[in-house]
Parts: sequence; C-alpha cells; structure tokens
Amino acid sequence: MNLILLAPEQALSDQQYKLSDRQIEHIAKVLKKDHGDKLRVGVLNGLIGDAVLDKSEWLVTIETLESEPPKPLPMELILALPRPNMLKRTLMNITAMGVKKIHLLHSAKVEKSYWQSPVLKENSIYDYLVEGLEQARDTVLPAVHQHTRFRPFVEDVLPDLLLERMGLVAHPYQAEPCPVDLVQPCVLAIGPEGGWNEFEMQKWSDAGMQSVHLGDRILKVETAVPVLLSRLYPAK
Repeated sequence: MNLILLAPEQALSDQQYKLSDRQIEHIAKVLKKDHGDKLRVGVLNGLIGDAVLDKSEWLVTIETLESEPPKPLPMELILALPRPNMLKRTLMNITAMGVKKIHLLHSAKVEKSYWQSPVLKENSIYDYLVEGLEQARDTVLPAVHQHTRFRPFVEDVLPDLLLERMGLVAHPYQAEPCPVDLVQPCVLAIGPEGGWNEFEMQKWSDAGMQSVHLGDRILKVETAVPVLLSRLYPAK
C-alpha cells in the first residue's frame, strides 16, 4: 500500500477522513506511523497529497491535495475471464499498470462456472481494483464490464471500441510480433488458458483485429498481461 486511498464514504468533513480497519492495520504494522505523522493520501477519483494522522481517533486530516494521478494507458483491455483464483492478481496488475477500461469476456475455453464465482461480485472487484491503485499511487478507479456472450460482444460492442483505435488480439499462432511503444490508442484482447479457438479468431479478424504474439514461449495469462502492456506502452 503505497497510498492511503480515501473513499467518499470515509469522509467526516471536507478535510477529515475516518480510516478503515485495513488502513489502520497497514499504518500501524507496516508503515509504523505515529500520532502527528504525515501520510501520502489520495482521494478516490481525485488528487493526491499529504495528510496528518490522528492516532487517537484513527482519522487523517488533509493538508494538501496538489498532485494529479498518473496518466492512464490509452487502451481498452478485453480479457477472457481467468480462473477465479487468478482474477484477483490479474485485476490488481492491470489496475496498477494504468488500464482504465476492462472488459471481462466469455470464450469457448472459459468454464461457465467461473461466472458464478463470488470474486465477480461488485464489492470484490472493487477491493481488487483499490489494491491495484494503492500499489501504483493512483486514484482513478477503472471501469470493469462483464460480457457473458462472445459473439454479441464482438459483433455489437467491439466496433464502437475500435473507432480511432488499433485492434490487437494476442494469439501465439499465425501472428505478427507484438508492436512496441505504440503512439496511438489500442484495444487489446487476451485469451484464456488454452487460447482462442478457430471460430473466435475468425471473428476477431472479421472485426479488424490484428493477431500478435510474444515469441515462441507460451505464457500464463497473469504473466502475459503485464508483458504485453509494458511492451505496447513502456514507461517513459
């Protein structure tokens, strides 16, 4: 937790925020801050600055909010729904790297039971996203959309996403090397463990998506995601 992220429901006034149990534990046990110490804080979907800790009441009083959050990646990410135990780490990594629009998508090799997992509940996803923001010292919450049907998404939703954006679909076969350091916005689709099937690849191609790969090695989704993002938009 590199940032104490303050949500609207924690506000006691314009300047004071009540800390959550998780934040209190981190401040006390990890940061080891004492009464009157300064903390780096951010207001959800707002600015970043400094606040003073009141350890007697476990609240913070904001002194300054002067810094903008980091710039987002100019990307919409489409991700075939991973296994539930992988989804948390993947969403945290995606958020920490600056993606602000995420589409979780069904595909032929995604188990239908995954969509019933409690990790997909709104409050669970919110918690994962917040952890990613805290890691990266960011405040802007990503939007996460869930699409349980592949074909309607590709035919009805994807065309609007591709307006003025390059379309890329990660696929290890019959693909071009993934580009490096893009200067334009893109839509990136990453498949499930086992990859997209032939029908799905044809639908991506028909929609105007270009197939790209990362070389001979086949990577797990949780590894491929940060590798692709850092390759397409490396840190400056």
